[in-house]
Amino acid sequence: MQAAHVSPFQGTWYPERRAELERLLEERFEQSRQRVAAFPFTNALAFVTPHAGPAYSGTVAAAVYRAIQQLQPERIVVLGFPHHGGLRGIAVPDSDAIATPLGEVQLHPELAPSFPRVREGRLCDHSVEIQLPFLQKAAPQARVTVMYAGSSTPEERGRAAEMLAGAWQPGTVFVASSDFTHYGRNFGYVPFPADGNIARRLRELDHECIDAAGSLDSSLFLQTLEDTGATVCGSQPIAQLLEILARLGKDGIYQLGLDYQTSGEITGDFEHCVSYAALGYCRRESLELDAADREALLDSAEETLARLRTSGRRAAAPAAGSHALDAPRGVFVTLHQGPELLGCIGNCLGREPLRIDVGHLALSAALEDPRFRPAAKVEGPIDIEISVLTPFQRMSAPELALGERQFEVGRHGGFLRLGECSGLLLPQVADRREWKPEQFLAALSVKSMLGPHAWQDPKARLFRFEAQVFGRPGLAQGRSTNQGSS
Repeated sequence: MQAAHVSPFQGTWYPERRAELERLLEERFEQSRQRVAAFPFTNALAFVTPHAGPAYSGTVAAAVYRAIQQLQPERIVVLGFPHHGGLRGIAVPDSDAIATPLGEVQLHPELAPSFPRVREGRLCDHSVEIQLPFLQKAAPQARVTVMYAGSSTPEERGRAAEMLAGAWQPGTVFVASSDFTHYGRNFGYVPFPADGNIARRLRELDHECIDAAGSLDSSLFLQTLEDTGATVCGSQPIAQLLEILARLGKDGIYQLGLDYQTSGEITGDFEHCVSYAALGYCRRESLELDAADREALLDSAEETLARLRTSGRRAAAPAAGSHALDAPRGVFVTLHQGPELLGCIGNCLGREPLRIDVGHLALSAALEDPRFRPAAKVEGPIDIEISVLTPFQRMSAPELALGERQFEVGRHGGFLRLGECSGLLLPQVADRREWKPEQFLAALSVKSMLGPHAWQDPKARLFRFEAQVFGRPGLAQGRSTNQGSS
């Protein structure tokens, strides 16, 4: 058995002493806990995580590794790349283990039996080796496979994805390593001036690329990088990951934004700035709230409305329930009285934890929907309906939106953005309407204050999503019926 490869990044990119490295990692995990909630889902297929030194990107990376710590997968496949280039396709390092100050990481190439093994000295790169101390902290018992993704054609990515998706089994998680935009003269990328708007412009640029990745279409992702010029260094690992996910069930897998930060926020220097994003990928069923959490959200909305109607108090009641309600999620609260709509207000992407947001949205739906008389003044029972949204999924192209498995009326809701205009329609809007996809998207365009064909504009950004919809009938004024969710 050959000696372990000793990572050259200890003592430079991160501390070479075990105690110092452990302390640095715990600091980054704690900073992540302060920034973002715990990973709220019981399963995940994959993640994208940054690879700068832990002093810079470690807090964002910790959002991924806190999730992995919770999930405790049996197998982890790390997809990195050599920054110096020169690699075609996918290769596996010929090392049996890589040593960090936390000990040796044993490598298990059995998930990649058909890929060439290449000399470690040719592949060795921080895109992989920065991930290892995080893995040692988060999932020390996991079997780790390291792979490097170099430049490849769509056909080559497809063949590799077929093999890797075919080797997947429950308990396996893929991790693609990538930083996002590298901005500044030292990087040769200054698409906009270094002025007071740079942080906003970087965020917009990065999220254009992140949205494209959310489509799970590697061609759209790579085309977006080409169109914008965005310097996303791990484009090949991400593209390869998207191809794998597409074969594991593109139609029901959604991308979650776990955290985002730039080095400029840390150092104050936006003229030389690198962006970091933590992304997760889950199946649709992993996003479902269980019955107890649904009841807790309905209780929150019901109690909030009861307070408002009996005493006039505008005090949102927080929901009890599991830690799944700590996650910010897109959510809408709709109030009905029989067939009459009294109000519908929501947040598309989620700003507050669900347990907090639903009560506030119930108040807004009762008081602030300008289309209707205030529901708080309506006599008689009020029905509550809550729609918890999946993340938005960018559709590959407007002209393809009506193609097979792109948009299904009744299953998918839609979100459209074009210029300064945007609009959303929930999936249930199509209930009792015999709409075809073209009619739904035309209605969405009109809802966005645009013409009915705006969704076909090449500059339009069209997204689909699903919703878990549940409700409770008959909130009598001042009295809770508590009849359970439907």
